[in-house]
Amino acid sequence: MTTPDAAADAEADGEPSLKERVESWLTREMPIIQMHGGTSAVREADPETGEVIIELGGGCEGCSVSGITSSNIEAELLTWPEIDEITVRVPDPRESLGGPDQAESIMGVDRTEGGRGDWGSSNPGKDHL
Repeated sequence: MTTPDAAADAEADGEPSLKERVESWLTREMPIIQMHGGTSAVREADPETGEVIIELGGGCEGCSVSGITSSNIEAELLTWPEIDEITVRVPDPRESLGGPDQAESIMGVDRTEGGRGDWGSSNPGKDHL
């Protein structure tokens, strides 16, 4: 773990900060995120505590392999000596729409009465025209 003075000295010497190095690593080593329409953002990278928080979004929301991507990120970054804790957040796409308990969709269609059916279903069922 880097001391605050060492981190400040590194930035003053023109060396990239921990946040910049993690962002650069994500871009260089995890191009699959952007290739699949996802986004990544380093929300926090504290060299004093060794904590890094990364948020995945875009195409990562609801992606069936986002858990694997998160695990790969965590496994690699935990090998860095200045990082002690990694949190990778992948928002649930239903949260941005109010979740399955929301009576109306953002389009104003009541899902409980003739709307699109169960939450997240891409198969309309045998009764669909």
